[in-house]
Amino acid sequence: MDFNDLNLVYSTDIGKIEPTKEEKSPPKSDGIIRLHRETKGRKGKGVILIKGLQLDEKSLKSLAKEIKKRTATGGAIKDFVIEIQGNDRELIKQILEKKGYKVKFSGG
Repeated sequence: MDFNDLNLVYSTDIGKIEPTKEEKSPPKSDGIIRLHRETKGRKGKGVILIKGLQLDEKSLKSLAKEIKKRTATGGAIKDFVIEIQGNDRELIKQILEKKGYKVKFSGG
């Protein structure tokens, strides 16, 4: 019996039915990592946006964790873009280049 097409919340046959999760894939990139500096909508506080990484969510989280640790700042991941607080673009560029990425500054 296939319950995937039904909007069933609970069935006595198989118990609680969990909806299937769709995995998001990173947006297509040209292979160049771009470091953007942005202050818009952040009350004047600057953040560095790291765009163009072709990594899955788990790898992206571990890379963000390493960058945050090395720069001693906070940050977040939103829609496959890493946001790092502060203005330490040179250090972030060095970290990414050591990992073999081609990095460019853009914006700001």
